[in-house]
This record gives sequence, structure tokens and C-alpha cells, in this order.
Amino acid sequence: MIGQPDEIPGFEVPVHRSLTEAILIAGAPRSFAILNGTLAAAIGLGLRVWLAGLVIWIVGQALAVWVTRKDPDFLVVLSRHARHKGALAC
Repeated sequence: MIGQPDEIPGFEVPVHRSLTEAILIAGAPRSFAILNGTLAAAIGLGLRVWLAGLVIWIVGQALAVWVTRKDPDFLVVLSRHARHKGALAC
């Protein structure tokens, strides 16, 4: 608006970047990395299929890192899509 100040003194607060970004472990969202590691450990250690557990962990982590580079909030978007799939049908 014309004549209005752009900034009002005392009403500006700096926000640190880490408060707005997703928490990542090795480039993947924390919840997905924990789930992927737990699944790989259960298969590798519990079933004693070491190679399959290692492959599941490497492929899952690589896929999560690749998708996170495209959209850091892909897990939130995916869960919302799964919940509202029937409601948004045309």
C-alpha cells in the first residue's frame, strides 16, 4: 500500500532455517530411515538372510534420498494422498 511502512519495528522475528526444514538421516527423512533400517535388520539378523537385508537397506535408502532431493516432504504428501484418495476421485 502507498504510504505504509514495509516493516513495523518490533514485529519482526528471525527464524532459523533448521526450524523449517525436514529432519534427515543420511539424506532420507528420519522416520523412513528408521523404518528402513529396522526392516533390513529384522530380515538380515532375524531371518539370517544377510544379503537380502543389505540389499533392502541400500535400495530403500537410495530411493528415499533420491525422492527427498525432489521433494523433502514426500512422506507427508504420500500419507495425505493415501488418506484422501477416495474423496478426490472424479
